[in-house]
Amino acid sequence: MHYDPIKRSLGEVFNKTPFLRKIFYRLLDLLLLRAWHIHKELKPWLRQHTQGADVLDAGAGFGQYTYWLSRKNNKLKIYAVDVKEEQVRDCNNFFKSIGYNNVLFGVEDLVVYQKPDAYNLVVCVDVMEHILEDEKVFSNYVASLKKGGMLIISTPSDQGGSDVHEGGDTSFIEEHVRDGYNIKDIEQKLLRAGFSRVEARYSYGSPGKISWRLSMKYPISLLGVSKIFFVVLPFYYLLVYPFCYLLNYADTAGNHTTGTGLIVKAWKD
Repeated sequence: MHYDPIKRSLGEVFNKTPFLRKIFYRLLDLLLLRAWHIHKELKPWLRQHTQGADVLDAGAGFGQYTYWLSRKNNKLKIYAVDVKEEQVRDCNNFFKSIGYNNVLFGVEDLVVYQKPDAYNLVVCVDVMEHILEDEKVFSNYVASLKKGGMLIISTPSDQGGSDVHEGGDTSFIEEHVRDGYNIKDIEQKLLRAGFSRVEARYSYGSPGKISWRLSMKYPISLLGVSKIFFVVLPFYYLLVYPFCYLLNYADTAGNHTTGTGLIVKAWKD
């Protein structure tokens, strides 16, 4: 399934006013299990950087992680980048309209973008599965981080992370250039790129896989059939979200021996 047209449709709906966009961000925080995992990992980092820091949101998309970080600490200076010019323009307009002057969005290609020793944190969520030249991007990240800086990645694993379970299956998200990372493979790639320490763990264990199907796969599949399902979605989520909330909580609290997602942290010493 091609995901970008659906994302564009959602953007058109929620871009109409700043209030609607804030609602959209809140919904993403509630629904996306990866957001639960990323927030869990970023909270300790934020406690260590109360006086501010420089952040790169690499592949910012709708800008929901930039918004979450800037709300938590308005002393952060965030450069959020994406390859989609229209998305970058919309994000700059939104953040300017709400007075977040510590945030700037720019059009950048992560394969070539590098700003030496500039950032304390690089956030990379649902990006690396779209980039073929991943080791070049990892090298750019380590070059762009200050000493002691951290990279955090969320990406599908090779345990069915793009909803691929057998050799003949195709990815649920057809824009992916790989069907998921092997946990040891991504650790080794980051170490080869120059990171001194890497920690990787599985997300989307048994509870998360159920939650993802209920909260994301089935609704997205319906929207792919017809936009009329936008009308049905609020009633659908009223029914299923209490179960998804409990499943998301269980997934973020648990230690999984396998899972369809990976949360990876790497440091430059």
